[in-house]
Amino acid sequence: MPPFKALARRHQVTPKTIRRVLDAADARNMPDQLDAPPTDTGERHRVPALGLDATLDLPGLLADHLRTAGDETVRQALASGQTIRRGHGYSVRITAPLALHRAALEQSAALANAGPTERKAHRVYAARVTAVQATRLHPS
Repeated sequence: MPPFKALARRHQVTPKTIRRVLDAADARNMPDQLDAPPTDTGERHRVPALGLDATLDLPGLLADHLRTAGDETVRQALASGQTIRRGHGYSVRITAPLALHRAALEQSAALANAGPTERKAHRVYAARVTAVQATRLHPS
């Protein structure tokens, strides 16, 4: 059994999460024997900053608005996002820096004063962005 499955069970996450974290830290390419020092002592090993990107689901109503009214970086993030069908609508799953999510939220602020479905979509996305910001400020 691969060690990441045991780690996943211990920390109650999916094995895919463990593999992604190990890949981000470039830890899956480490030698099997960690008792010996690494042979490339001149290379500095950098630890990636945790949590630079956030994966959030952008409601479809906001995505439709931002495809026409958003700036170029937001439109590129929408184009690279994954469309997820849910019930009658859809969401776009975007993995991007938190600053881009905040920019998308600000650019879709006009919908906060529109009809009830647009207000709800904006409120839901704002809650998601705020939740990620809170976990970044106060990690547990």
